Amino acid sequence: MLIVNLGEILTNTIFMFIVFNGIIILIVINNGQKMLKRILYVITLFILSTDIVTASDNVIQFLDNKNDEYAAMSNTIWALAELGYQEEKTSELMQSHLKEESFSINAGVAKIPTAFIASYGSGKPIIAILAEMDALPGLSQYAKPERKIFKKEMPGHACGHNLFGTGSIAASVAVKNWLKETGTTGTIRLYGTPAEEGGSGKVYMVRAGLFRDVDIVMHWHPSDRNDASPASSLANRSAKFRFSGVAAHAAAAPEKGRSALDAVESMNYMINLMREHLPETARIHYIITNGGDAPNIVPENAEVYYYVRHPDVDELERIWARVIKVAEAAAIGTETILEYEIIHANRPLLPNLPLANLVSEKLNQVGGVYYNKEETVFAKTLRATIDHPNRDIGSEKNIQPFEEKVGRGSTDVGGVSWVVPTVGFRTATWVPGTSAHSWQAVACGGMSIGHKGMMNAAKTLALSCIHVFQNPAIVEEAWETIHKQRGPTFEYHPLLGDRDPPLNYRN
Repeated sequence: MLIVNLGEILTNTIFMFIVFNGIIILIVINNGQKMLKRILYVITLFILSTDIVTASDNVIQFLDNKNDEYAAMSNTIWALAELGYQEEKTSELMQSHLKEESFSINAGVAKIPTAFIASYGSGKPIIAILAEMDALPGLSQYAKPERKIFKKEMPGHACGHNLFGTGSIAASVAVKNWLKETGTTGTIRLYGTPAEEGGSGKVYMVRAGLFRDVDIVMHWHPSDRNDASPASSLANRSAKFRFSGVAAHAAAAPEKGRSALDAVESMNYMINLMREHLPETARIHYIITNGGDAPNIVPENAEVYYYVRHPDVDELERIWARVIKVAEAAAIGTETILEYEIIHANRPLLPNLPLANLVSEKLNQVGGVYYNKEETVFAKTLRATIDHPNRDIGSEKNIQPFEEKVGRGSTDVGGVSWVVPTVGFRTATWVPGTSAHSWQAVACGGMSIGHKGMMNAAKTLALSCIHVFQNPAIVEEAWETIHKQRGPTFEYHPLLGDRDPPLNYRN
């Protein structure tokens, strides 16, 4: 709070304030130099605070005016529902819009055809906003509050990346406009990042050095709540284990065969036994992607796809080594040949407290989501389909308490967060109680409930970026934090090794 002794000022000075076209002009009639400086200081603080308020109001108004446009873009991407590394139309749509908004585009980066970087401005600081775009397989759904498949076996945006990508673009455009209008030095970048769902697109982009000159990275994620708490996540690694055996007639000559499916089943059985002897924070899950061609043929080839997760990278490596031993044992026991391919691997998120405090402030400024009558009916109907929902309708209006936590999911944003100070948050794009990777999440993401949360995220991102541009000292504070967290001996290396991006991993 600023306290000014007006009595002292008035007894020593005769002055006038004149407001002309929004500019405050001070005319001093009789005053000493000292008093003049004090008055000018007061006026400067007033003008700066007014500028901040005006910037916020202008950004929010701009995004409110663009609500229908970005809702339509989100719905287009929602309907495309393209899988990881296959987001050709989605990526093209995003790039086209950003080109129209005067961003320069660097497409096909990091050996990924659908990855791109859109940039506007010049100089420091350089702020990056992440934009995800891929859907999940087999979760096609109409924007209805009941299970109603849009198209059988078609993917669906069950993690809300249609909202993620569009909201990030909206924020980037709002910041671009502010930079242009104010003449502020600095650069805003939008990173189009494919294949977050099991493809680690961002990790390959980090490995290619595409974040080397970035000062701060911001991202958000769809959710059933509004939350800017500094949260870590689980490190993870995935691989496809392929066993090769000997085909034979399953009835006439089974003794001549060596079943690759037996190897897969042996591996799965031993892994399930191993669960009893794992840390309780570990997660292992799998699917059989190839179990043979016909029951009367001893399967010559079989494949199982595994995910392994843990909050700590070193512990993940130890668990992974045990998984490899199990796979090798399965091959020995069934007299088959094993080969495996690492598909993706992510570090845990490294939260940055100074940036989290900033984003929390802006999220609270923007506020939560408010349903109209139609949305309330939708929400109540959809919520009735959720088994034991852990949140009540109405909680979408609130901002969750700020607290450090560890999430149970994994993300390739983790790889980014270890090389650049990174901050993320969540907004209520789904009905409270909705789980990610569900048809309910797909349904919400294709209608106005999802759009409202998306635009709140865009506002929060834009206001946070502008704050950094206006207060560049926070960049130094954020970097001091990450240096302390990583330690003096830290050297980044991708957990997926030196393989090329697995562009066909969904095939």
